[in-house]
Amino acid sequence: MANKNSIGLIELGSIAAGFQVCDAMLKAADVELVLSRTICSGKYMVLIRGEVGAIDAAVRSGQTAAGFSVIDTFIIPNVHESIFPAISGITKVEALEALGIIESFSVASLIEGADAMAKSAKVQLVEVRLAMALGGKAFAAVTGSVAAVTAAVDAGAAMIGRKGLLVNKVVIPQPRPELLNEMI
Repeated sequence: MANKNSIGLIELGSIAAGFQVCDAMLKAADVELVLSRTICSGKYMVLIRGEVGAIDAAVRSGQTAAGFSVIDTFIIPNVHESIFPAISGITKVEALEALGIIESFSVASLIEGADAMAKSAKVQLVEVRLAMALGGKAFAAVTGSVAAVTAAVDAGAAMIGRKGLLVNKVVIPQPRPELLNEMI
């Protein structure tokens, strides 16, 4: 069975181009559409899943179709399995040991940062919120020990920082339990 644990995303500044790009990506290769939707503020995102070669072909095709509308893109081979439940808002968290949050100006760079956080330390992704009611920004939150959360936040922030899109990063030791109610 083929390994379909890679993802690719194109974030666009045009809604009309978003539909065109989604169609081009799906026609270019055998990929699965995960998300294709408008996001704040007047942007559009297309997220696909599949084998890394197919993802690469689909993203390249989408970039060509998008022209000047591309804001950000990525291809992540071997994405961490906790990304999908965190994006979907179905992660189960009983309590927060320490809370780490990274915030980005783009959806694409945030997902890359969240993947880096999940892979860098023993943490649990609590949430990945993508540009809805956030003015086009995105954030990801993790929980775990203070040391693990600090390492994860540093790794995620570094990934986003390479693109110059980091808004902020925080680590909160022993957060109040009410903060969990504000998430997911």
